[in-house]
Amino acid sequence: MKPLLRTLVLAAIAGSATAAAAPLVSLTQSPLVIRLSKDEFRIAFGINGEHCSANGCHGYIRYRVHWKTEDGLTRSEVKLVDYTVFAHAGRSVAVDRQYFDTAEGQHTTEVVAVNVDRITCHDGAVVATR
Repeated sequence: MKPLLRTLVLAAIAGSATAAAAPLVSLTQSPLVIRLSKDEFRIAFGINGEHCSANGCHGYIRYRVHWKTEDGLTRSEVKLVDYTVFAHAGRSVAVDRQYFDTAEGQHTTEVVAVNVDRITCHDGAVVATR
């Protein structure tokens, strides 16, 4: 078998196996952005873990925040937040605390968008520590 054809066949097999495995967790809705001050926010993620094992599950959410200051400066940052779904709970919430500004409270900032890039899932309800 030619190397290119073999690579394409193996990629197709791997792709179909990956597509068949449904993710164990998903978001219950779009992330909720809560303003606490001019530049301080909480970003909450509702997690649907109904398909987690009897042991629960844990992982992280990798997300990108697009924000801008009142003077028009725009930025984008990638963030991580840990989550845990305990055994038989089915749902959980992960909340991340963020400050978005270029001058420590000098501007009123606005969160323009929050996009989730990836949600990992591992068996067992391990409480994440920082």
